Amino acid sequence: MIRARLLATGQDLEWQGQNTGVWVDAQAVTQDELARLREAFVVNRLALEDALEVGHWSRAEQYPEHAFITLRSFARPEAADEFTERLSIFVFGDAVLTFSTRGTHALARVWAMVNGREAVNSAQEVAYELLDHTADSFFTAADTLEEQVDALEEQVFRNVRTNPVPQVFELKHQLTQARRLAGEARDATALLSRHAAGTPGDLVRYRDAQDSFLRASTRFEGLREVLTSLLDLHLSLQSQRMNEVMRTLTAVSVVFLPLTFLAGVWGMNFEHMPELRSPYGYGFAWLSFLLVGGLLAAYFKRRGWW
Repeated sequence: MIRARLLATGQDLEWQGQNTGVWVDAQAVTQDELARLREAFVVNRLALEDALEVGHWSRAEQYPEHAFITLRSFARPEAADEFTERLSIFVFGDAVLTFSTRGTHALARVWAMVNGREAVNSAQEVAYELLDHTADSFFTAADTLEEQVDALEEQVFRNVRTNPVPQVFELKHQLTQARRLAGEARDATALLSRHAAGTPGDLVRYRDAQDSFLRASTRFEGLREVLTSLLDLHLSLQSQRMNEVMRTLTAVSVVFLPLTFLAGVWGMNFEHMPELRSPYGYGFAWLSFLLVGGLLAAYFKRRGWW
């Protein structure tokens, strides 16, 4: 599918090979449509191969014919899952050509913005808006992942018996992918801001988009560090709980230790043991057991070991 919009007025038109003053968007192009585009635009062969290659990651280059950047971002930023989408942008002097498989979130938003407004009526301004809205999708994903990290952190504090390790590693995997996506987009935008042709104002816009990708990447890295700290905290809580259990078991053992000693003494079969022939010996033994065990239990309770 090929669609076109005039940059000056924002008017949609049926594309008939125009290559100036237009934004041409190509989605899931056929071979015939690709041939028509190559007839109208002088596209560098290497850039076109990158745009058509499946699974290509973010990169940018300034070719003699045009500036080129391809960006990979989250297909569903509100879910921040493993699904990604890619947008390739060819920036000519007075035209923009975009390639994608099914469009992107940024593409849909910026397409609606090009309506003859003064802020978005040139090829460089369209390219900047596409970069900026792609960066916004990373911040949306960061918000989603941050909510998941906060929920997991609260779960660890509220329920010590919960094992958050599988969730922690799953989130760390998602954050690693997000950081890689944002980092490669940042590097590509930085290259574009250094070498792309345009006015000083256009280059400032590119650097602004680069800064947005940098802040998104830093945010993802911060969330990974939080998860690492959360994992350490979980292990510390588990160790503390194990220590408390061992302390309780030790207290119980100490309570029964003197009782075992007394039972062992009175269980000896010596002939001359006055307690054995006393009519109150059995009651005295139980009284001794209860008294010693009660005193030790009260002592441990007071110390907080019980």
